Amino acid sequence: MLTWEEDVEAHALRRRGWTISAIARHLGRDPKTIRAYLKGERSPGQRIRSAADPFDRYAEYCRIRLADDPHLWASTLFEEARELGYPGGYSSFTRALRARRLRPHCEPCQASRGRDHAIIAHPPGEETQFDWLELPDPPRSWGWGAKAFLLVGALSHSGRWRAVLAESTDQAHLVEALDGVVRRLGGCTQRWRFDRMATVCQPGSGQLTASFAAVAKHYAVAVDICPARHGNRKGVVEKANHGAAQRWWRTLGDEMSVAQAQRHLDAWCARVGDARRRRHDGVATTVGALADAEPLQPCPPAPYPAAVEVTRVVSAQALVAFRGNFYSVPPGLGGALVLVRHRLGEPTIEVRTASGVTLAVHRREVDGAGALARHGDHVTALERSVLARFSDRAPCRHKQRRPPSPAALAEATRLRGQQPSGSGEHVVVDFAAYVTAAAARGHARDGGEPGERAAGAAPQEVTP
Repeated sequence: MLTWEEDVEAHALRRRGWTISAIARHLGRDPKTIRAYLKGERSPGQRIRSAADPFDRYAEYCRIRLADDPHLWASTLFEEARELGYPGGYSSFTRALRARRLRPHCEPCQASRGRDHAIIAHPPGEETQFDWLELPDPPRSWGWGAKAFLLVGALSHSGRWRAVLAESTDQAHLVEALDGVVRRLGGCTQRWRFDRMATVCQPGSGQLTASFAAVAKHYAVAVDICPARHGNRKGVVEKANHGAAQRWWRTLGDEMSVAQAQRHLDAWCARVGDARRRRHDGVATTVGALADAEPLQPCPPAPYPAAVEVTRVVSAQALVAFRGNFYSVPPGLGGALVLVRHRLGEPTIEVRTASGVTLAVHRREVDGAGALARHGDHVTALERSVLARFSDRAPCRHKQRRPPSPAALAEATRLRGQQPSGSGEHVVVDFAAYVTAAAARGHARDGGEPGERAAGAAPQEVTP
């Protein structure tokens, strides 16, 4: 097989009058190969098979089966072809299916594949695209479990994006993260675009939920929902997701707290994300310069008052962790599950039981400050509970010799089926039983009378 460079050189040398043999010697190839390429019988980069493709015989059957059922699994079709005599392996079979494009295109299932795409215009200040990004394996010190979440918001015109870390994807955390993203972007656009997430709309119909409609009214924006199976409609934020996952999250250190990671992400977006080069109307610029020129609406003075609730475990010190700080509860709840509730815009947080009983109300500290908020009555009650359990007794000595007591020995004797010593019971020996037994044994052996006593007969112990 010749490369494109060798094919070009062979044609050039042939036009200069070189013979096929001379060209073959010059390129180190077989003359028959050079002749086939010069005649156009072979093309560079395409190797001629030494044997016929075994799939050719079964291609028509596969085409008919996939035309009847476009969703037929390749493994099922492979089993049918094997029963018909197909000698190849599964990987060769699926490669032949793809190369021949035997599976027909299904518009409902693959709406964005196999068709043309339109270029969508995004005027400045018109649209912000939002999407959740799932982040696996967060630092263990966060206490968030196996995954964290990042709400990414991107300006469709300039491509500037900002993101906020969240512990959950419920509606309250969504509203909190939305407020953080739009304030980091510098304001609100005229419209927000989401995919069909259940916290925003009804996934089946795409209609807004009443609870999120109130959020959109608070920020004075219109909401657009992507059509079903058309996630590429928000390609700007999808590309931002890729950058956030591969260029920021992938290299985040385990030593960072949630607050430190959020500050690191904000700095990274401003330093790296906004410095990306763009060309707008033939003029070289950057993402940051384009975003600064977008006309954005000012954010409301306060966020929408959604109530964020998270579950926490009370520590042995009667403390509950929340957003990098610790808040006290009454003693006696160590290890119990409680709900920490915070309404956005309010300066306090509440700690409640699962049944809704309020245990404590604290002033909320700055996230990640490491503050310890404790009520005076909680401190007093905790000290009183600790002192009530305090003991000045010396610890037990574990190396002393302590044999079984008489009561334990008596119980052990009973369990073995023996009588305790000193119980007053006596064993009576009755020789008559031995005489009778010996006489019977001797009579059976010698034919004597049953009443004769055998010599050497032993007495028998009888217990009355």
